[in-house]
Amino acid sequence: MASHSKKRSTKAGLPPGTLVHIGKKKSAAPNIIFLDYDESGARESEVTAANLADKIKLAHGTKWINVHGLGDTAVMEQIGACFDLHPLVLEDIFNTEQRSKLEDYGDYLYVVLKTFGYENKDGEERIDSDQVSLVLGKDFVLSFFETEGVQFKSVRERLHSNKGQVRKSGADFLMYSLIDAIVDSYFVILERLDEKTEALETELIVRPQPSTLHSIYHLKREGVFLRKSLWPLREVISSLQREDSPLFTRHTLLYLRDVYDHTIHIIESVESLRDVTAGMLDIYMSSVSYRISTVMKVLTVITTIFMPLSLIAGIYGMNFKYLPGLEWSWGFFAVLGVMTAISAGMLVLFHWKKWL
Repeated sequence: MASHSKKRSTKAGLPPGTLVHIGKKKSAAPNIIFLDYDESGARESEVTAANLADKIKLAHGTKWINVHGLGDTAVMEQIGACFDLHPLVLEDIFNTEQRSKLEDYGDYLYVVLKTFGYENKDGEERIDSDQVSLVLGKDFVLSFFETEGVQFKSVRERLHSNKGQVRKSGADFLMYSLIDAIVDSYFVILERLDEKTEALETELIVRPQPSTLHSIYHLKREGVFLRKSLWPLREVISSLQREDSPLFTRHTLLYLRDVYDHTIHIIESVESLRDVTAGMLDIYMSSVSYRISTVMKVLTVITTIFMPLSLIAGIYGMNFKYLPGLEWSWGFFAVLGVMTAISAGMLVLFHWKKWL
């Protein structure tokens, strides 16, 4: 199957700021949603890159441009020209394999975050990630999704229904709301992982199977992937709190502290998941060893019981003409009785020794 991903090697030798999509290409032409709002109301419409500049001139209040899809570099260049974005920012937007980060360009801030969701691939449920790029200016916010993201649906609903403080605040509070929506979406993934962990723990206790080991390793890989993706997030939120940029007011910085607390909780949960997964591997190996030792114990007891019986049968199976009791009519039954008595005696002994 042909790969739809482009690697970093494709940019080798190209000048900085060259727009080359790196990573798995998930969408075609961009879809641009323009939303401007103030205390009086919120207005939303779908626009093209060609008429975006005219739309900006006519808008009043805070402007939010939400872009879904990174398949057209010409469109992205037009958007960058409208807001005077640095070529390196556009380059980073197209590089969808970045870690979470924050960059200050003076007139605006550029933030990279990750969103997560589950996809069914080859009959197996796996975590898939999308990159979200956010740009905060004095009176505007730009958001770039790889696909049709749903994380910001609640923010758009609050803007239209005038719930909360979004319409009463500036672009910095919108930026906080978007970051908070992304961070809150991580809890959904963590809850799903907790459910999978509990199911695996139950399976480990009841009856582990070879497929259980595969599930544990799959869960471990997901934990490592989440840790790698989320660990830089703490630095990003912490930097936003400490940032001296005039783009953030004191009022919004207070809310960012709450996001930082959520981030710490998420990272601690991921670390705990990694420890639990490591413990599950130990439990699985111990359980398999215990099952093997139990089977070996039963086989050993059976072998031990049959050893004296085999000895007796071997003695009376020798081809000698004169053997004690050979001519006795009850000899066969007497030997069977002795064998039965020996077996019963050994079973009683093993039970008394608690070997059974």
